[in-house]
Amino acid sequence: MVFGTTILGSNPSAPANNMLIVDNIKKYLFPFYKNKKIKEIFVHLNSKNKNNVMLVGGCVRNYLNNEQIGDIDLATTLTPGEVIKKLANSNFKVLKTGIDHGTLTLQQDKEIFEITTLREDVSTDGRHAKVSFTDSWEKDSNRRDFTINAIYLDQNGKIFDPHNGRKDLKDKRIKFIGNPQERIEEDYLRIIRFLRFSIQYKNFEKDKDTIKIIKKNIPGILKLSKERIFSEIVKITKLKNLSEVVSNNEFKEIFEIIFPEFKYLNRLSKFENRKLKKNIVLEYNLVLALLLIDQSDNHNYFVHKYKTSNFLKEYLNFLHKYFYEAKKNKNFFAKDLKKNVFFHNKEKIISLAKFYYTIVNPKNLKKIDDLVKEIKNLRVPEFPLTGEYLINKGFKSGRKIGEILKKVEKVWIENDFDLKKEDLNNLIKKYN
Repeated sequence: MVFGTTILGSNPSAPANNMLIVDNIKKYLFPFYKNKKIKEIFVHLNSKNKNNVMLVGGCVRNYLNNEQIGDIDLATTLTPGEVIKKLANSNFKVLKTGIDHGTLTLQQDKEIFEITTLREDVSTDGRHAKVSFTDSWEKDSNRRDFTINAIYLDQNGKIFDPHNGRKDLKDKRIKFIGNPQERIEEDYLRIIRFLRFSIQYKNFEKDKDTIKIIKKNIPGILKLSKERIFSEIVKITKLKNLSEVVSNNEFKEIFEIIFPEFKYLNRLSKFENRKLKKNIVLEYNLVLALLLIDQSDNHNYFVHKYKTSNFLKEYLNFLHKYFYEAKKNKNFFAKDLKKNVFFHNKEKIISLAKFYYTIVNPKNLKKIDDLVKEIKNLRVPEFPLTGEYLINKGFKSGRKIGEILKKVEKVWIENDFDLKKEDLNNLIKKYN
């Protein structure tokens, strides 16, 4: 492997280039499969001259593509019972998370690894599959979705690639294993996964026959649980290349048929500006808001349909309400900024500011950057009075105390969050 050389001081980007070289060297000399805990799994489960376990899926794909590695998935010829027995005296806690389908979760400290016994499908209804265990790596690979997800990696870094997925990965080609119709009928979620990987690798020029099969099978998505679909939606909204969806009309059409609530894909075209894109893509909730929010209750329909968390529901409701309030009130991010931060906290107002200016004035990046910086540096004091303070003054606990505090707080805010103790006590007397 050749990494190249860079002469320090030869150009302004030299330090960054050298950091990249160092990172590449580290990945080459200390690849992820040499991680102490992964090595420990290999030691416990592999036989002397036989690979009983290999890494597979996203971690291998990302490793080969020099991308950040997230979840670690392993496949094994051993049955779940054999895995449990071999790890009985190890440092791993074994959780039977999906034992009926051959999947165990291995936990050590805060790190988690999923290991699944090699399987082949016996029957499927497009949502659930009946499987039988096998010791054949080829049969296990045949039941996987795409060639790029059927690349196996052993403890020595040796690749087993029965479907030539490594070449497809290099060519950024998302290709079903075997017959696309059969693969989709086994699990209709594969249609959405096909979209996700196509976006991730910016591969939108598709084989016409595959596109026809996908369009034909879209109704099958109705069989899927909303939780499984939403899990894919979250992964899609985290993709750096999500804005590329709009670059191909046929692909965009399929995306809109599957996700009709995403009415505002065209808003993503504003991500052509890299700095704006960087401001947004790290917050998948904010990306969802950009796709969903308008003057209607579209976002509420979405959270109800996919049974999302209360946090997301409240987040979208907040942006919906105060986006239109900010459009009416020119002082929302100016004279009234401190007051709004006091009532809603910095994180919410920062998200609102990014959402607002991405839609209203995306070209004014300096305004967004300056406003976010101002909000982060803003010092908003706490209201100096409490119910306990009033009780110590002789008030009885109850609704009256809350009413007085609310009225005094309003005057305190109007005076730029600054009133002397004497003024506060006078207001308490006034409103009593």
